[in-house]
Amino acid sequence: MNRYSMVVQWSDEDQLFLVTIPEFSDRVLMPCTHGKTREEAIHNGEDVIEMYLEAWSSEGETIPEPRTLQIA
Repeated sequence: MNRYSMVVQWSDEDQLFLVTIPEFSDRVLMPCTHGKTREEAIHNGEDVIEMYLEAWSSEGETIPEPRTLQIA
């Protein structure tokens, strides 16, 4: 299980749920995936996160750190 953030938003224009990954925004065109349902979008988002992590790791590139919510 990864700890990366995922934002899922409905798009009236596309009639799809669009997924962005804030930690990847400097390196990946956003939105990075989508789904017809929220569940499908989340599943696709998790797949995309794993795909990028594997690719960056195999290419020896730095991997962005997950952001965590800290409540004081």
